[in-house]
Amino acid sequence: METTDMDIEPNNQHQQQHNITATSSSKKFALKNTIQTNFGDDYIFQIVHKEDWTTMAVSLSSNTVKLYSPVTGQFVGECCKGQHSDSINEILLSGNVLYSCSSDGTLRAWDTRSYQQVACLNAGPSQEIFSFSFGGTGDNLLAAGCKSQILFWDWRSKNQVACLEESHMDDVTQVRFVPGQQNKLVSASIDGLICTFDTSGEINDEDHMESVMNVGTSIGKVGFFGGTYDKLWCLTHIETLSIWDLNDSRLEANFEDARTLASNSWALDQVDYFVDCHYSAANDHLWVIGATNGGGSLGYFPVAYKGGMRSILSPEAVLHGGHTGVVRSVLPSATIKSGISQTQGIFGWTGGEDGRLCCWLSDASSDINHSWISTSLVEKNTKKSKKNRHRPY
Repeated sequence: METTDMDIEPNNQHQQQHNITATSSSKKFALKNTIQTNFGDDYIFQIVHKEDWTTMAVSLSSNTVKLYSPVTGQFVGECCKGQHSDSINEILLSGNVLYSCSSDGTLRAWDTRSYQQVACLNAGPSQEIFSFSFGGTGDNLLAAGCKSQILFWDWRSKNQVACLEESHMDDVTQVRFVPGQQNKLVSASIDGLICTFDTSGEINDEDHMESVMNVGTSIGKVGFFGGTYDKLWCLTHIETLSIWDLNDSRLEANFEDARTLASNSWALDQVDYFVDCHYSAANDHLWVIGATNGGGSLGYFPVAYKGGMRSILSPEAVLHGGHTGVVRSVLPSATIKSGISQTQGIFGWTGGEDGRLCCWLSDASSDINHSWISTSLVEKNTKKSKKNRHRPY
């Protein structure tokens, strides 16, 4: 595809700028611009960034990964075009290397300077790789979540060193090494189980499994939070949220009615699905990011679960008007580390099934004539939506 297809495609002024608000004291946010990643029917799976924020990678349903500048939005180049024969399920940018895993059973590495493949691991015939994570001593142990198995490679030698096949009974949707604990791995599956493993030494099912947490339904995403990353949030495919303590494998809060709680806290249409969770270490604050099917609106909903509370509060940020379809990925800017109310510059990027990348601006000092959305977005609307919406998988 020619680079002209990746040029910034600004909306008209009325559609271009929209408010992000929580209360009357909230800082104003706006949609800076949008980028059309493809003029076909492709949509965005995931957005990730390089450690120094000089590059962001965007995986598409065309089995291609495109690279952009997160500051200017300009197209830089692309990898994976034609090499993956099935959907790309997860990507990672580390240094000058882009990693991608796919339902074609391979995990590939690409040099982002030459856009050429530099390594390829194969999980075997009829296998799929849904997730991967680097850990172990020197971050050279690669774990991959596959069909009911967790595979391990030594990235230095590219040799497979272990296979766990008794821990899960269905697709392993997530594998994550715990931050600060390089040998501790967490896995999650469609079978509803979250398992933790000690990956030091020779890895096997019997001796290295530490705990099992039963969520009870198919798991979509998990992530770590807390001062020492000893807490785990879990989003399921039926849009429930749960909070777990990793130290004692204890359920701390279960939000089976998460969508209802979130929907009741703002005046937009009902929350149909959750895209992700975001954690701010600076103020120990967790948000669940909910969205609507119809207008592609997003809300950052604070999760309250301490001291006997179990609530999803009014959104502290609303991203409205940027998307026309389901949002698949949210990439908060580095400035979000200090909390939503203190961010400056670019708030972050979002991507969805409309094939668009949206850049959200958190600096309200722009001289553009913004058309802000009123603070009534987060006021309870007594009129209930009658639409029965479901998240497409």
